[in-house]
Amino acid sequence: MATRAYVFIETEVGKTKDVVTALRNLEGMKSVDLVTGPYDIIAVMQGKTSDSIGKLVTSKIHHISGVSRTLICLVY
Repeated sequence: MATRAYVFIETEVGKTKDVVTALRNLEGMKSVDLVTGPYDIIAVMQGKTSDSIGKLVTSKIHHISGVSRTLICLVY
């Protein structure tokens, strides 16, 4: 059974649209939404395991130019 997670993403000023575009191109990304509040983007990801989601966040999302902080909430 696949694991799903919400990823809350804070971006640098003026970089949100570029980050959204990059996120939408990642495998496993189910939705990417712009939001208001302390975070700029909420993304829904799906992977085989919680470990695979963690690896995707650290190896791909953290390296997107303009991403300044993330918070991952796994769905159980």
